[in-house]
Amino acid sequence: MSNAGKTATGVNTGATGATGATGATANVPDSAPDSAPVRRRPASLHRRLTWGVTLLATAAVLAVEIVTFVGLRHWLLESVDRSLTSFCPPAQVFRDAASGHGFPSYVKSPGVLPADFRIHFYDSDGRLLSDAIAEGTAPGPALPPTTDALAAAEGPGTGTENVVSLPAASGDGSWRTIVRPGPDDMRAVVGLPLDSVRNTLRNMLLADAVLLVLTAAGAFVGARWVVRLGLLPLTRMERTAQRITVGNLDLRLPDTDSRTETGRLGGVLNTMLDRLQSALHEREASEARLRRFLDDMGHELRTPLTAVRGFAELASRHERQSAEAHRLISQNAARMSLLVDDMQLLAKLDQQPTYRAEPVDLLSLAADAVSAAALGSPSRGIHLNPLCSEGELEVVETSGDAHRLRQVIDNLLSNACRHTPPTTPIEVRVGATRTAPDAGGVNAPHRASPTPPLPTGVPVCVLEVTDEGAGLPPEEARQIFDRFYRADPSRSRDRGGSGLGLSIAATIAQGHGGRLELDTWSGRGCTFRLVLPILRAASEAGPAVTPVRPGSAGPIRRC
Repeated sequence: MSNAGKTATGVNTGATGATGATGATANVPDSAPDSAPVRRRPASLHRRLTWGVTLLATAAVLAVEIVTFVGLRHWLLESVDRSLTSFCPPAQVFRDAASGHGFPSYVKSPGVLPADFRIHFYDSDGRLLSDAIAEGTAPGPALPPTTDALAAAEGPGTGTENVVSLPAASGDGSWRTIVRPGPDDMRAVVGLPLDSVRNTLRNMLLADAVLLVLTAAGAFVGARWVVRLGLLPLTRMERTAQRITVGNLDLRLPDTDSRTETGRLGGVLNTMLDRLQSALHEREASEARLRRFLDDMGHELRTPLTAVRGFAELASRHERQSAEAHRLISQNAARMSLLVDDMQLLAKLDQQPTYRAEPVDLLSLAADAVSAAALGSPSRGIHLNPLCSEGELEVVETSGDAHRLRQVIDNLLSNACRHTPPTTPIEVRVGATRTAPDAGGVNAPHRASPTPPLPTGVPVCVLEVTDEGAGLPPEEARQIFDRFYRADPSRSRDRGGSGLGLSIAATIAQGHGGRLELDTWSGRGCTFRLVLPILRAASEAGPAVTPVRPGSAGPIRRC
């Protein structure tokens, strides 16, 4: 029936018995959707390997048994065929069979014929004679009554002399026969029973079956043990992984021998775990920095806001002090504006801004910054010197944004002026060198930097700002470039600043492909070093490095 017919039938049935059982049945779809197939539980690797090894071993033994059985059967049949082909009845026996008087008694006596030979005769007319020479009383082969029927029954032979297999006259036995010619066109059929061959093959099949069962059972037990031993590293990995998932992230997989598959897997997983642990630590450190940043930002903004609110209330209560209150309100508002500007600048720098790539004379920038700082601190000696102690000031060019690089130099000079006594001299050195542990650009003891090191031996231009102040201990030097960080634990703001200047300077240096670093020793001052890729070196000779000058944290270079 078509779908339209089915639909019509369903509609009519529903209309006829809408309130009865028939109507209810009509609303049911013709066939319910098949239930979701049940997923079979996947077999474990241990089980699959065990059964795989067992099946392979059993199949190998079975194949060997089949080959052995076929070879033994062929060898036994060939042995019977050789016995048949090597035996030929004498002519006298043919004449005795044709006479009709029977064979002499000695012919039928035991031991005359070898083994279980049986001989049947056909006369000259091709008829089967009833008298036969036989050893024992077992039924002979089922022979046809004439030689013509015998030839048809034999068919093509399997041996060199037409040796064929014939069934027994009674029972389920079989005979191996060969036709021998005799005098007066007589024929003799010489046969040997295959009972011994069949018994031998039957016993062999029984032995093979027992051996196959024992082999399968032994292969299963041995495979379980071998597979369990082979998968032991994976089991240890599983247990270690479970302990790691509980929370012990410092654990590592024990098997890491690169000569084995499980060892290589363990090495790869350990590397992955190291990276995941590093990523988790970085995430925790980033969250800690973010919490500290928010806390410091709130701390920075709360003080001027509180001051603004207090001075506004003071101005509203005391008209005589309104001018001073307005001045202080304006001062704190400017401080908040500067802080917000620094935060916005950091946010822009974190987004990897595109800096202008133009030649910048680092010596001219340093000279302008030193002049401006000297005007702001007339009592302090601020000097501009070459990087090499015995050299001369030379033009050193880099590629970048002159405005941002001048901002870095101003931050370094203002930081040195703010955190040292008013009479402490400051030295600014500019020159070209190559990156080295003593020259800068790479990591070294007593050196801190938030930027990765540059390759060793690369030509760079360097600007150093050195003071002879109190210096910083190593634990404070490592945090000096953190945002809102101050070495003063009381967060004193008597000297101004928001704790963002060095972070801004380090970010700008990194954006120019360079590095900002700090060399400091407690009690021996600080040296902030700006290292930038050089555009044109003033001198081709690489400067040598001399020991540190007493009283200064910066190395003095001699060309």
